[in-house]
Amino acid sequence: MGLLDGKRLLVTGVLTDSSIAFNVAKLAQEEGAQIVLTGFGRLSLVERIAKRLPEPAPVLELDVQNTEHLDTLAARVGEHVGGLDGVVHSIGFAPQTALGGNFLNTSWEDVSTALHVSTYSFKSLAVACLPLMKDGGAIVGLDFDATKAWPVYDWMGVAKAGLESASRYLARDLGKHGIRVNLVAAGPLRTMAAKSIPGFGEFEESWPAKAPLGWDLTDTAPAARACVALLSDWFPATTGEIVHVDGGVHAMGT
Repeated sequence: MGLLDGKRLLVTGVLTDSSIAFNVAKLAQEEGAQIVLTGFGRLSLVERIAKRLPEPAPVLELDVQNTEHLDTLAARVGEHVGGLDGVVHSIGFAPQTALGGNFLNTSWEDVSTALHVSTYSFKSLAVACLPLMKDGGAIVGLDFDATKAWPVYDWMGVAKAGLESASRYLARDLGKHGIRVNLVAAGPLRTMAAKSIPGFGEFEESWPAKAPLGWDLTDTAPAARACVALLSDWFPATTGEIVHVDGGVHAMGT
């Protein structure tokens, strides 16, 4: 018997098989879940990656800045599954000018893009999926510890702080629907998203040495396992929480 037997999940953000989202989808299928994926931009790439899952999964287009995509999401997901028991938000983007030590010079236009895609979309996705979550369920977002000002992370750090706050408000407002809302704050990983951050090597050099448990920059499985656990029925009274999967760095002094 799998941890997610009978669960129907929507997983966003699968772009390569090195992404956390891909490993969430893979592990979820291995634990008995039925998966629907979303992609943006390079749908053909997402469709190829989807075929590498234990069971090929349908891929839907979703641009979280596109109102029509959001308004039709429930109907489009409903063509593949009768409802949803869980949603994984693995969506984030900031223009290059909002990263890499350019904090004081970033325009509002670029900041607003980072906040819209990386923060506001958590609420947008939750609301879009709500009609399919009539029996409650779980929404899990991917985070990076926003309690500190990290080198080069700049406005994405601000966006993640907003994500953490938004998750608490969603937990408040979706609790009456039986929906739990939590975040998994993973340490730095060599995903495609990380490679787009100028100066990401600063994290790579220091993180493993700071982590009491050590840290493997290439292993997305620990973060994926935490997501799957939160999507399961094993945390029925946990919401508004941030689970750190970072080797313990968040708890250490500098």
